[in-house]
Amino acid sequence: MLKNNRLNLNQISLGQPLPEWSIESIFGEASPSVENYLGKPLLILIFSLGCPGCLGRAIPYANRLVYEKGDLINVVGIHTDFEGIDFKQEKFEKAREAYYIRFPFYKDKNYDTTFLNYGAGGTPHWILVNEKGLVEYSIFGSDPNNALLRLDLKMEELFFDTQKVNNK
Repeated sequence: MLKNNRLNLNQISLGQPLPEWSIESIFGEASPSVENYLGKPLLILIFSLGCPGCLGRAIPYANRLVYEKGDLINVVGIHTDFEGIDFKQEKFEKAREAYYIRFPFYKDKNYDTTFLNYGAGGTPHWILVNEKGLVEYSIFGSDPNNALLRLDLKMEELFFDTQKVNNK
């Protein structure tokens, strides 16, 4: 359904299943489906290599999560470009190396399909999904005292709730 739909804005709702994304491979690997990430919480980072907040705060934050909490959560990046700039393969390769990107990332189909369908407010935009594939949280920004702090709190709640369920 989403593959041919580019302008059905904001298809996500809290507490509802995350709709399938529209992504393309950058590095030749198969593009996963949302279903591939069931069973473990997922944090999606919608970002752009042309976004200073993405490069300076969001990507390092996502890298830290993979390093510190990779056993508790999956992190996936979706590179979007609502300005329609076609980044070349070489730019992605250099960025992966220069920013030590530790999480898999993919290109948004037609530059911004998933960005639009997920109702992103700009870049970076974060979507937190629980282990059952239900959307827990969606927030725009990379301010450590706002968006990233709120993400930390939501993830801790999610990890705590998951741990409670697993211990029953």
